[in-house]
Amino acid sequence: MLETINERPAMPAVPAATGSITSNGGAQKRRAGRPSAAVLDKSGITAAALELVSRKGYEGLTMAALARVLDVAPSALYNHVASKQDVLLLVEDHLMSLVDVSGFGAGSWEDAVRTWAWSYRDVFAEHTPLIPVIAVLPVTDAPQTLAMYETVSKGFSDAGFPRERIVPAIVALESFIFGSAYDVTAPEDIFESGSMADSTPHFTAAVRSSAGQERGRPADTAFSLGLGALVSGLGALRTT
Repeated sequence: MLETINERPAMPAVPAATGSITSNGGAQKRRAGRPSAAVLDKSGITAAALELVSRKGYEGLTMAALARVLDVAPSALYNHVASKQDVLLLVEDHLMSLVDVSGFGAGSWEDAVRTWAWSYRDVFAEHTPLIPVIAVLPVTDAPQTLAMYETVSKGFSDAGFPRERIVPAIVALESFIFGSAYDVTAPEDIFESGSMADSTPHFTAAVRSSAGQERGRPADTAFSLGLGALVSGLGALRTT
């Protein structure tokens, strides 16, 4: 059974025995006492969690599986994170720290939103199994995530957006961004109508026409078109 986000097994806090492999193939136990360097830290947990999700999907991210990847006892893992929820916050914070918000305050609002949105999409296109989780994960106590939203919110505010419209505008953009991240990994023939082409003439003709006009990846063409429409529409909400 998969663990829930807050699942925590009751077990003594005893770290797993670790060691290196000797030349004769035997395990060499670590000497007693505290190690000279930290064996486990939050950055290592984050990297292991991302690697686990990339191989087995979100369903494969359990505390027990994460401990195995890190080669530690689950009790050692709980010395750094209290629950799976904490692991997800680490992952969320790491991914959000990769999103480029440098355009806000450095140029026009339109250019800043485009830079942010393209970066945001590309980051999550590499981690689509996490989108359903991250998209609804509270940002409470996630410093990098909150820093990203603070920068974006200030950019919107400086551009003349009414305060009550800022968060809905960001959510509207994020909804488009997350969906577009999936589109990046979609098969090229996703809209091929096959044997139903004759019964769907308008759709089939539209698909073939767009295929003849597009330059580069279809996902990029669609994202550019949709983002342009959103930037134009949301921009009309500004009061200055």
